[in-house]
Amino acid sequence: MVSVKDIPGASGLTKEQLLAMYQKMALARAVGERERMLNRLGKGPFAVTGEGQEAAQVGVAFALRPGQDWIVPYYRDIGVALTIGQTPRDLLLAHLFRAEDISGGGRNMPSHFSDPKLRIVSTSACVGTQIPHAVGIALASKLRKLDEVTATFFGDGATSTGDWHESMNFAGIHKLPVIFVCEQNWYAISVPWRKQAAVESVASRAEGYGFPGVSVDGNDVLAVYRVAKQAMSRARDGEGPTLIEAVTYRLVPHTSDDDDRRYRSREEVEEWKKKDPLIRFSAWIEEHGIADHSDLERIQEKIAQEVDEASEYAEQAPVAEPESALRHVYVEEEEVV
Repeated sequence: MVSVKDIPGASGLTKEQLLAMYQKMALARAVGERERMLNRLGKGPFAVTGEGQEAAQVGVAFALRPGQDWIVPYYRDIGVALTIGQTPRDLLLAHLFRAEDISGGGRNMPSHFSDPKLRIVSTSACVGTQIPHAVGIALASKLRKLDEVTATFFGDGATSTGDWHESMNFAGIHKLPVIFVCEQNWYAISVPWRKQAAVESVASRAEGYGFPGVSVDGNDVLAVYRVAKQAMSRARDGEGPTLIEAVTYRLVPHTSDDDDRRYRSREEVEEWKKKDPLIRFSAWIEEHGIADHSDLERIQEKIAQEVDEASEYAEQAPVAEPESALRHVYVEEEEVV
């Protein structure tokens, strides 16, 4: 039997790590699908998910150190949150605005991931505004001489914002330990990439800021992991930022309120479905004897059970009290007796 270490492209990962990587991708897919289903049932008012982008998310997150490195995600990063350590219950509590929601006690928008213990920093609904926050965190880490890297994630639409350009410029000048991860899915909601920029590749833009830009097949989780590991090493060694362009595709509408038939053809979507990262990675696992089809089916069964249990728990959990909407908005002074 061939050792995992001898398999080309395994990137030094063990059998257990490879299966864990697959499990996180499959779990992200299942959670995203459940959030959309709950929305259609009228239980979740809004859903924004990342089906099709799991390899880009899990591949990078697998290279990070949970609880030590900082993660500043964007709203589609279910795979990042789960890989770093959040659970389906955490995400579905947030999706249904329950009081137990760790991301904001039911006061935040869904998919605005946050977890202080895991160093996941909540983003804003405004596109790209999380990127300067990530750069600020990286600057603080450098000034304090701490062994920390910050990874921030965004779609191609964010690269058209001033926040992104200013952040890239500042990070390049100061050689900050930050990784910029663009999940290039070709659409800023409905605006195609060709109408956003005159360049073919997001990665090519890094040269203007004085640090490397790498374009990688974002549907190949192992290729993404390798690029992310190199970027993390550069950042930890004081060599500064890296821009990673993970070329992928959003297989579902932008949000539950979007009709993507208005701006992209069904033929285009079907063509990208042939490159589905989950199907691709499962085929690689079976081809190299990491696991057989029945093993992967058992993983899927466990995931289905976990998501069902998390969904049932979240649906039965109490909603946030209306008055809590004003909590953390104004200064709250203790009542003087």
